[in-house]
Amino acid sequence: MLRRLLPERMTLWLVASKALTLTLVLERQGERSAHLPLDEQQCRRLSIGTHAVVHMIDVAIRPAFDEGEVLSYDLLIEAQGASTGMAEWAPQLCLEGERRPRVRHSMTLVSIAHGSCRRPHFDAPDGLARLDRQLNAQRSTPEQWPSLLMMTGDQIYADDVAGPMLLAINALVSRLGLYHERFDQAEIDDSQALMEDPWLYRRHRLLPATSDNRLLQRYFFRGKQKPIFTAAGADNHLISLGEILAMYLLVWSEVPWQLINVTPPALEEDKAALFKREQAALAHFVEELPAVRRVMAHLPVYMIFDDHDVTDDWNLTAQWERTALEHPFSRRIMGNALMGYLICQGWGNAPEHFDGPMMTRLETYCRAPEEAHHSAMIEALFRFEHWHYSLPTHPAMVVLDTRTRRWRSENGLHKPSGLMDWEALTELQQELMGHDAVIMVSAAPVFGVKLIEIVQRVFVWFNRPLLVDAENWMSHRGAAYVMLNIFRHRNTPQNFVVLSGDVHYSFAYDVQLRGQHRSPDIWQVTSSGIRNQFPDRLLDIFDRINRWLFAPWSPVNWLTKRRYMVIRPRQPDNRSPGERLVNKAGIGLLYLDDQGRPRDIIQLGGDDQDVRFERDDP
Repeated sequence: MLRRLLPERMTLWLVASKALTLTLVLERQGERSAHLPLDEQQCRRLSIGTHAVVHMIDVAIRPAFDEGEVLSYDLLIEAQGASTGMAEWAPQLCLEGERRPRVRHSMTLVSIAHGSCRRPHFDAPDGLARLDRQLNAQRSTPEQWPSLLMMTGDQIYADDVAGPMLLAINALVSRLGLYHERFDQAEIDDSQALMEDPWLYRRHRLLPATSDNRLLQRYFFRGKQKPIFTAAGADNHLISLGEILAMYLLVWSEVPWQLINVTPPALEEDKAALFKREQAALAHFVEELPAVRRVMAHLPVYMIFDDHDVTDDWNLTAQWERTALEHPFSRRIMGNALMGYLICQGWGNAPEHFDGPMMTRLETYCRAPEEAHHSAMIEALFRFEHWHYSLPTHPAMVVLDTRTRRWRSENGLHKPSGLMDWEALTELQQELMGHDAVIMVSAAPVFGVKLIEIVQRVFVWFNRPLLVDAENWMSHRGAAYVMLNIFRHRNTPQNFVVLSGDVHYSFAYDVQLRGQHRSPDIWQVTSSGIRNQFPDRLLDIFDRINRWLFAPWSPVNWLTKRRYMVIRPRQPDNRSPGERLVNKAGIGLLYLDDQGRPRDIIQLGGDDQDVRFERDDP
């Protein structure tokens, strides 16, 4: 996977069955191929199991890449005096007829591919496979390729795992010898016990039934029937670090699937039928994985977590956070998910954030996967406050951590927490100053569908925020007003594009703040999901009622925080009357002009039926 491509750095991520001796080959126009042997400083090798080694590759480039330069690269495996290139060991990574992946270096963001929510057993075409077809169609003009791929959350669903996927994870943990661990205050002693009995469709029963964790048992593991959103079951919730790492491998590559066999077990009739449906959906998912790998080898890939990368409703309220963190077993489960995120996602975004003590702890654990090292690593991750990052692009890209630095509600532990606390928002304001334009990545939309936010607020009034995933910026007064004031500040950018996911539907808004002598131009662009969708009928109802109640001219806006802003939805070009939201698995494609303003906003449909969001001029 290609992670970063900066003028003077190239970052890649690779998992192999053993530690490899590698040489990076760069083929640049008009120059001889450069061969760069990778030493221990340029390639960190982390053993995560007997037959699984993560290679974290971060290489200084001299001379620096030119803006717009198209280059080819290769990773040679050196063994016994011979070199084997990617065309031999991973031909699926190359476009047809080519022997090396190509990439375009572009710090000027002319176009961005983006999306969230890739749920393997949701039976829909994969948006990343659709993006592969787009790249292939433009193979003769790679200057038209997106500058980067931004994945805005829920890259895995650790809390919502299909039965066949859980068995595949179990088989891969065994096949690769991924490390085991002990559990404290749990119904099972260690992860080895999960190999003997994976608790298929029964994992919600694993939590101890004590008074201290009744809330945890109710909200962390049990599937919640949600009146607004689809049911999110936790019957197969991942627990161990080995399971987390195995899932990353299985959702990003078809190769691990070739190493294992999944046999349907004996199940009760209803569970057997569910297993069969999930197995069919996963078969389609696996078929498209070669295309997914190819995309991630041709575009720089950046990521940020959302809740399902750890668990549903992660830190939604102070009460949830306190209850989950106080119990050793749930603390371990969340810590394992964060550790998996660091290894598979977080490091590649900004390797420099993890140099020093954090990487030392991780390397110590990988050399000696003992309980003390595992626990020390998890505790360090809970204290870590630099998951956010920015890119020195034009316009600048600022990626927010809206999960671990929450603004806890002053009105009650059960009320939704703000997505970022005062200190984090203050740091954000300082980061934004001095830029003319910025792309701000927030997993949850800053400007969402107002009707759905109102429904969520009703459930908050009844002290039930966990029933509806009340995850929106406007659900916490303090965070909402500080964010609006950041937009108003005279020294922050004139052009803001907010990229989001999370919600399982796609839309685009043009936003202006009321009462401002110099209101910034703001665009909310949301693409979700890559392989997930909202219930069709329910979304259609919300879409139409929302239009009637909260159109820009509606007086109802003055009863909400929308009195401070004017929001004009862009219209899908293939819309039916009243439609503003697009319910289509796929990937977003945003084109920008030279001032960082949206020139074209498209949702590439996984079914090849694309949608363009058109401006609805007043």
